[in-house]
Amino acid sequence: MQKVLNGSLIAVGILSVGLGVIGIFLPVLPTTPFLLLSAACFARSSPRLHHWLLSHPWFGSSIKNYREFRAISMKAKIIAFAVLWSAIAYTTILLKDIPIIVVVFLLVAIVVSAHIWRLKTLTSGTISNSNEKDPRLT
Repeated sequence: MQKVLNGSLIAVGILSVGLGVIGIFLPVLPTTPFLLLSAACFARSSPRLHHWLLSHPWFGSSIKNYREFRAISMKAKIIAFAVLWSAIAYTTILLKDIPIIVVVFLLVAIVVSAHIWRLKTLTSGTISNSNEKDPRLT
């Protein structure tokens, strides 16, 4: 039974990584929730894949910072806004003859933008304050 559970968690984790990567390029598909799901699945099923994801040069630090501080860097926010709104603008221009799609995409972009905006911005002070409060790090 444990092997089936581990296999299922690994499969969901791999699928989530794939969807997260696709989400980098498709603004209506969120990247971070899928990568967080992958990290959770791998943590419970595969230490090797969990380590790979958390040490990945593109995803690792973002996942760690989001999980630990519920924050993302200003650079990540700027990139997210730029990619999101560029892709939405391009898509709405292509689909301008289908107003309902344009409206849905714009609403999704507004909601995603609000979520990103509301996240704390990660600063060096955030990290150092956390290190001071965490007795494991002293």
